[in-house]
Amino acid sequence: MRLPLIGTLKLRGRLTLYVTLLAVVPLVLLNAVGSRSTRGLMREQIHEMLLIEAEGLRDLVEASLVERETSVRSWAEDAALREALRSGDYTRSDAVLARLQLRYTTFTGLVLFTDEGQAVSASTPALRDSFWGQEAAVRATPWFKEAQRGRFTSETLLQEDPVFGMRVLHLATPVMESKGGRRLGVLLAAYDWGQVGEVVKAALERARSRGHDSFALEVLTPSDEMIFDSRGQEARSIPDAVSVEAVDGRDFQDVGDGWRFRALADPREIYAPVNRFAKVVGGMTAGVVLLIAIAALLLSRSITRPITRLNEAVRHIVQEGDLTQTLEVHSTDEVGELAESFSQMVDNLRASVRSLQRGTRVLTDTVTELTRTAEQQENNLTHQATALQQTQVTAEEIKQTSLVAANKASAVLEVATRAEELGHSGEQALQISMVGFQRLSAQMEEMIERIGRLNHRAQQIGGITLTVKDLADRSNMLALNAAIEAVRSGEHGKGFSIVAKEIRTLANQSIQATSQVREILNDITQAIILTVKLSEEGRARMETGMKQARASGGSIQALSAIVQDNVGAVRQISSAVNQQNVGIEQITSAVTDLSQMMADTMEGLQASQRVTQALRDVAAQMEEVARTYRV
Repeated sequence: MRLPLIGTLKLRGRLTLYVTLLAVVPLVLLNAVGSRSTRGLMREQIHEMLLIEAEGLRDLVEASLVERETSVRSWAEDAALREALRSGDYTRSDAVLARLQLRYTTFTGLVLFTDEGQAVSASTPALRDSFWGQEAAVRATPWFKEAQRGRFTSETLLQEDPVFGMRVLHLATPVMESKGGRRLGVLLAAYDWGQVGEVVKAALERARSRGHDSFALEVLTPSDEMIFDSRGQEARSIPDAVSVEAVDGRDFQDVGDGWRFRALADPREIYAPVNRFAKVVGGMTAGVVLLIAIAALLLSRSITRPITRLNEAVRHIVQEGDLTQTLEVHSTDEVGELAESFSQMVDNLRASVRSLQRGTRVLTDTVTELTRTAEQQENNLTHQATALQQTQVTAEEIKQTSLVAANKASAVLEVATRAEELGHSGEQALQISMVGFQRLSAQMEEMIERIGRLNHRAQQIGGITLTVKDLADRSNMLALNAAIEAVRSGEHGKGFSIVAKEIRTLANQSIQATSQVREILNDITQAIILTVKLSEEGRARMETGMKQARASGGSIQALSAIVQDNVGAVRQISSAVNQQNVGIEQITSAVTDLSQMMADTMEGLQASQRVTQALRDVAAQMEEVARTYRV
């Protein structure tokens, strides 16, 4: 289905559009798929990076908590602490706790409580004094209760401890008797929760070095309560933040089991490289599309320029009929081959038109000569027809004379007494008959001679028709060659193909007309031959009749001398006259037939003239077609 807008474009525009689409569509699709895949990979890498940071924080905190818990448990097994709780002398325990405080700076203080919640020893006296009189409150704290059960808890991490003045993780563990397993008291190690900020400082610095200023790390309890935020207490929430979580599992038992460590960042900031990459790829794609469009335009221009020249040349030939122009296209590709073929076609067309013009001139001259010859033949046949009519009248007169002679011979038989007068009359009639026979013989000779000339003319007409047929065959062959060249020319040769078809049709009409003329001439020739044959037979009969008339003349002369005594001779004369009458009737019939044949010959000649007129019209049409082009 062709779009209406594309249908209005020329070949150059369509080529530019098609080439651009063929190059751009796969490029855009490949770019879209590649960009989407790349953005997906980059997003996965960003999420993987955040996951690594979250897991790193989890591992650090988990390792730190496991280490602190282990340390606190090992401290609770110190003999000095057990001895202090048993004896009530806390000098050594104070020294041990003070020394541990100095060694492990992540702890803000160490306090030793009795099982009743009384603070009896601490890393500093001030710390111990802070718990003085707080036994009931200590016993009510979750960390003390869990410590008596031998477990750690993080419930108190959600708020600031009033004694320590900060948020601390109370790592409290029972101090047990080395033998018997009796609980002597509880050791509290207050882990400074602010130290987590030092743990994540390296991760934050790495994020800022990448330009991720909004990067943050959070630690949440299983109940979604925030226990750490790298942005501080007054941090604002990030809308639609990209976040990845890592959960502290139970592979290692610690106080942080179930905590969720979250790494998050602003999507506009974290996805900035992805967006920059998309913009760069989009700009490069637009540039490549522009270059492809320019290349397609130049390519289509190089292709359509010679085609445009060919189109102008064809339009000039169709509108002006000028075959004298030459086409110059300097190209070695298929368009150049098309231009060369078009030039060869124009040369062949020019030669065909010249041959057609020469053929039409020869055909016109031949038709003119044929018309002139036909007119001469018509005149000769008219004279011959007139002579035949005269011969027919003479034959009728001879027939009547023969009848008169027969009647007179009968009268001689009836009236013997008038034989002398009748003898003189018969001699006169015989002389008239001899003169008529001589005239008839001369006319028959003249008629035979004219018929011979008519036969010769008919043969000339046959030769002329052969020449016309040969010209028509050549015109047909030229038209066929022109049609073949037009078919080779494709769309540009359709107009000339119609002209070649019309010329071929006219040539076929000429061939058919020539064949009809030849058939008519053959009929005329056969009729002439038959007429000559009949004329020869009539002349032979006429000579026989003349011989008989001469014999009758001798008999009449002899009868004139011996008429009184030779009645039998009169009967012979009567018999001879009757035979002469029969011969005269045959001559009359032959002359009548010859006259009919002459009429048929006239009709055939008129048909030949009509065919000649048709040839003249065909020649005029061919000449008109040939004049359409200028060579």
